[in-house]
Amino acid sequence: MLRYLIGLGLPYAGVIGFLPWIATKDAYVFGVPLLYAWIFLWFVLTSGCLFVCWHFFDRHVPDTDPRNA
Repeated sequence: MLRYLIGLGLPYAGVIGFLPWIATKDAYVFGVPLLYAWIFLWFVLTSGCLFVCWHFFDRHVPDTDPRNA
């Protein structure tokens, strides 16, 4: 259950949960509006969340496990 929370819940909350709040801000990050920078940042963070899930939960599954078929 924790891997689903990290892999799916955290990116979902980061993008959908904070998006209305981020959209109200009139700020810029390196010349890019904060809204676009926030979405782009979550592209990278989602990949990081999926890597953490793989590293801590799925990497240690042996190749002979029937779940790998």
